[in-house]
Amino acid sequence: RPPLDGRLTPPPAPSPLGRGEDAALRKGEDPFWKTKTLAEMSEAEWESLCDGCGKCCLVGLEDADTGEVYLTDVACKLLDGQSCRCKDYPNRKQFVPDCVKLTPENVPTLSWLPRTCAYRLVHEGRDLFAWHPLNTGDPESVHAANVSVRGKTRPEGRMKTRHLIKRITQWE
Repeated sequence: RPPLDGRLTPPPAPSPLGRGEDAALRKGEDPFWKTKTLAEMSEAEWESLCDGCGKCCLVGLEDADTGEVYLTDVACKLLDGQSCRCKDYPNRKQFVPDCVKLTPENVPTLSWLPRTCAYRLVHEGRDLFAWHPLNTGDPESVHAANVSVRGKTRPEGRMKTRHLIKRITQWE
């Protein structure tokens, strides 16, 4: 899919899944996210569920009384605002100690995961959206569908909580 800003983009990344999964899809079999639980997925399958929207990398504020989390338009310092991917995913906990690693165990408890999040959808027994890169074969499809945070965030800085409150954003 063409980028919204008119820049040239690299070709789509090769499928992170093995040839067996690609062959299963060509045969018309149900894809892994419809047949496996989160806990049953291989590491490659798990990682491929991430659509690259970047919403889980936004600074959130938790209401002390209700526990509700409000997302801002302030992005983690490691989020690349163009790709909507972590700049140092393997080592992120070293730089952002409170980064939450998604697991099959914690996905059900993370109310702040966006309603479009594939991990949440699979846990709830729902299908992925049509724009998801696993459905389109194109990692840019999440951006073309205007579901990502690309171009909509500001980098994390030394902002005080009272200023962060003004940055609360309603995300799709």
